[in-house]
Amino acid sequence: MQKEKKSLSLLHKIGYGLGDAGGVMTFALMSSTFSMYCTDALGISPGTIGILLLIWNIWDFINDPLMGAYIDKSYARSNSSKGKFRPWILRATPLLCVSFIALWSVPSLFEGLARLCLLFGLKIIYEGAYTMFNIPMGSLLSAMADNDEDRAALSSARGIGSAGATLISLFIMPLFLKRYGETNAIGYAIGAAVCAIIGLVMCLGHYALTEERHNVNTTTDDPDNIKVSDILQVVKVNRPFVALCVHGVCICMMQYLGNTLNNYMYSDVFGDISIAGYGTLFSAPSMIIIFIAGPMIAKKIGLEKLIRYGLLISCVLYVGLFVALMLFKVNPWVYAVCSNTAMGFAFISIYMQWGLLGEAIDYNEMITGKRTEGSIYGTFNLSRRVGQTIGNSAAMLLLGMVGYNGALTMQAPSTITGIKVLCVLLPGILVLGSWATFRFLWNMDDKMRAKVDEYKTTKKA
Repeated sequence: MQKEKKSLSLLHKIGYGLGDAGGVMTFALMSSTFSMYCTDALGISPGTIGILLLIWNIWDFINDPLMGAYIDKSYARSNSSKGKFRPWILRATPLLCVSFIALWSVPSLFEGLARLCLLFGLKIIYEGAYTMFNIPMGSLLSAMADNDEDRAALSSARGIGSAGATLISLFIMPLFLKRYGETNAIGYAIGAAVCAIIGLVMCLGHYALTEERHNVNTTTDDPDNIKVSDILQVVKVNRPFVALCVHGVCICMMQYLGNTLNNYMYSDVFGDISIAGYGTLFSAPSMIIIFIAGPMIAKKIGLEKLIRYGLLISCVLYVGLFVALMLFKVNPWVYAVCSNTAMGFAFISIYMQWGLLGEAIDYNEMITGKRTEGSIYGTFNLSRRVGQTIGNSAAMLLLGMVGYNGALTMQAPSTITGIKVLCVLLPGILVLGSWATFRFLWNMDDKMRAKVDEYKTTKKA
């Protein structure tokens, strides 16, 4: 049995935050620059990239829960004294770095079919390496913290790391693209290498400064009792986990729908797309609430209530803003402040949800006798990817349905109304759906938490 420790240190929090920071140093470029690299530097047609993205997304859907289940099964077999998650972090870190650098450099050395095959294969390897790192990194939270205060602190640290690394990577890559040109593969290769090496250092820092402080034993001596199909039983009996998965789909749909359509709102409704670049600054106050005050608020009212109140405030802001847009001529700067503040409060749930995942894992162990953090985290990640994919695809489909025509200098009044619905009302509805999962499906009240605590105390005895 592992030795229990009373509280997290500052180094624990810094170390955990470095984990998501290290992963995001590469992952942020995949969503922001990878398509441009493929089309402009490698000369691959958008249609071909669209087909490859579909295949890569299917691979992402598969490898998350499979990797989680394999981690659980591997630990059940070995019961390694080195821990359940940190060994995987150490194995994955160099592979993540090398595969990312290769993805952004090697294909440019070849032509035709060879270039396409290398791009395809290296992307598969990179995504596998990212999953190998991300699943144990995320699952590690439940092995480091077993109460709302500590889980909120680690979730906040993860959010700070993620946000900071995103800004760093999105600052570095454009510098090299400006110097070498957007059609020159050298700029992409150098920028990717710099980000990957910084990410490598962060990931190693994450490994060095974290520890598995709480017992993660699977409570079974037979590794054959840990199966990939266990997740089906989890879905049947674990209401907190199901609530988190539904929330993951809703909140990621909202996030990616908004990211995809945001520019259309500023360009076609307000006629000034430049405001979009400044708009994100207005979410800063709510981000400060998340990162600094979040753990303190969670200690007083509970992590689930903090998330639920944030979602409710976000929904009210979105709906109120939509009503104002329908009745009045809203100043674009007022819109920018209100819409980004609404998204900021919704993001409380995105950055703090990892702590609730720890509760779902504890609950699952109590009712099934198996502690399968990897499988649960991997499947939760799958639900988020589903929301991301639907959000991206639905955004463009719905934009077409409201009559958007890029060839027009001014859209029809009905299209303008449709854009307002898609950019403001629909996100509010999705946030409301996320809130409803915690209000009506989530069942971890004080009585249930007492049962889980009693189970954990009995297990340690």
